[in-house]
Amino acid sequence: MVQLYNNNVLTNYIGSRLFGLQIFFQLHNLFILENSMTKKLEGKVAVVTGASKGIGAAIAKALASEGASVVVNYASSKNGADATVTEITGKGGKAVAVQGDVSKQADITRLFAETKKAYGHVDILVNNAGIYDFAPLEQITEEHFHKQFNLNVLGLLLSTKEALTLFPATGGSVINISSAVTTLLPPNSAVYTATKGAVDALTGVLAKELGARRIRVNAINPGLIATEGTNSAGFAEGDMKTWFETTAPLGRIGQVDDIAPTAVYLASEDSKYITGETIEIAGGMR
Repeated sequence: MVQLYNNNVLTNYIGSRLFGLQIFFQLHNLFILENSMTKKLEGKVAVVTGASKGIGAAIAKALASEGASVVVNYASSKNGADATVTEITGKGGKAVAVQGDVSKQADITRLFAETKKAYGHVDILVNNAGIYDFAPLEQITEEHFHKQFNLNVLGLLLSTKEALTLFPATGGSVINISSAVTTLLPPNSAVYTATKGAVDALTGVLAKELGARRIRVNAINPGLIATEGTNSAGFAEGDMKTWFETTAPLGRIGQVDDIAPTAVYLASEDSKYITGETIEIAGGMR
């Protein structure tokens, strides 16, 4: 009887110890899993210009999904910017919409003042805002030229200059959205292609200039991407689409989610030794 009692006590004791160890290992594994799932951009602040739709909106959402607080800049499409913010916050992210035409210094100053008010600093700047207007040489005017250069080139420079005042001592990442037109050189795109050639050159110059401040500067050069803009211009349909699909090695035009992951990569520490690069994402088109 005593022996049976002792065996039961021993069995219960061992069982309780094993149960305790089981709980310990479950909690340990949960801790490891949570740490392994830490978002790449947790605690970072990103400003994305021209983020109310298209590539800009996709990048803003992707950065937010990795933990960044995002300033969604827009020039005129408030509804689009608000929709982007709503989607981000609806998934537990942080975002605010700030209006500003980044071809104008006063608007840029206000954009970054609002950024400082909302989040205190900037770690990531995505210079996405841009415009394209194709025309043959005979139709190029001063207005045609300055409209594109003021936004695509001057706006990029002034936005980057203003962001410098909010980058921390630990540095950050500037991502310029350029274009594959700089290698494709399509006809009737002289001014637009010139602006994006300038973006590529500025990416290299600023990478060297800002490297000492630990600020990396890179460019993404998308090919033909299906967006609201390319759809309304007719580029994503008809002859242009057919030409791209039959010429590109991957046989299709791009989608915005083909671009956004590369922006996340360039914004994160995964690319900590990459600067001054232009990354072409065009389905193999050259």
